[in-house]
Amino acid sequence: MNLYIFNETRRGAVYGVGTYISELTGALQTKGIKICVINLFSEVLQVYREEMNGIDYWHFPSPIQEQRTFDIEKQRALYFRNVVYLLQLHIQDRKKMIFHLNYHQNICLVEELKKVFDNCKVISVVHFSDWGFVVFDNLQRLRDILAEKLSDSFEEKLKRSFEEEKLYYSKVDHIICLSEYMQDVLSRDYDLDTTRISMISNGLAEASNIAVSDLFLRKKWNLRSNEKIVLFAGRVDEIKGVSYLIRAFREVLKIELDCRLIIAGSGNYDLFFQEIQDICTKITFTGLLDKKELYELYRIADVGVVPSLFEPFGYVPVEMMMHKLPIVATATSGLNEVVDENCALKIPLIRYSDRVEIDTKLLAEKILYILSHPKEARKLGENGRKRYEQMYTSEIFGQKMIQFYQSL
Repeated sequence: MNLYIFNETRRGAVYGVGTYISELTGALQTKGIKICVINLFSEVLQVYREEMNGIDYWHFPSPIQEQRTFDIEKQRALYFRNVVYLLQLHIQDRKKMIFHLNYHQNICLVEELKKVFDNCKVISVVHFSDWGFVVFDNLQRLRDILAEKLSDSFEEKLKRSFEEEKLYYSKVDHIICLSEYMQDVLSRDYDLDTTRISMISNGLAEASNIAVSDLFLRKKWNLRSNEKIVLFAGRVDEIKGVSYLIRAFREVLKIELDCRLIIAGSGNYDLFFQEIQDICTKITFTGLLDKKELYELYRIADVGVVPSLFEPFGYVPVEMMMHKLPIVATATSGLNEVVDENCALKIPLIRYSDRVEIDTKLLAEKILYILSHPKEARKLGENGRKRYEQMYTSEIFGQKMIQFYQSL
């Protein structure tokens, strides 16, 4: 089997999509599959190829923008055509070829691959949807907008984006979604044939043991031994519910003063500095951390909070379960399936006709409950660990993906 996995240099490559590709290649590395990762729009000066740990990596630089003929769509189409042309020159073994795509803005890439490589299979994973960043987990609002005949510019843009996604998924041979939630959306709203959709949850490789004490880690991170830690990990973004978490944390401090909120991830912090002025000494922004550093924080945190407004899957709660960290999470989209009531306290979203909100007082109550009930918190963490071992290990993920590829 010859597997070609496509990636792009963009924000998602640092977070969810990048983690997915890393975990996928790791899970398949010893399974006798020839793997090649193709990095598009890379920050390199020229096309080059390298091999690491038995996996081929191709790097294609971003196209040079010419102002005379600057048309983004035409430029992308030409870029993909050239990429496929170069691949055609260098790929010798064309048996059992699978092209595994991870971004839905690549209609022209699908068409070029199918045109050049006979009998290949082109699949795509639904990691995110553009409408999810706008209406969040408010499917009724999405459906109302799509049904509108007269629309404003915002609604027209959303409709156009939705139709482009729908066209893209109609052109690939098979689609992988990460939750039953997205599987239902693809079938009902995108009107896609259910036989072309498979639901395969992501998986994570086991974290290596950190051979130091929690006390040592607290000293390393300049945290007092009795200071309670509330941890958020991920993009500092509106869709991740960070503003609601900050408001909830202000309520937590009214009851539990010896407490710190750590926000681990990159983003536009300026959006939140005005709101945290009076409690800024109780909140730490770490910036983007590597996995080793983030896993240290999972070790010493008292509660992990995942207040997303929309989440097709969610690696962060899986990482938290792996580390036996009790979770407070919103009952939204795919996230609602990743964690259950045995390992997390859940917060329902409040849906209005034009927005989605979180009850910050209820969020604060759930956080405080875990902080003040160590026995129950420990039980939630142990249940989360069991759930990780039963559903989200790298081995389980790899087995499911191999079965899927073979079925093609």
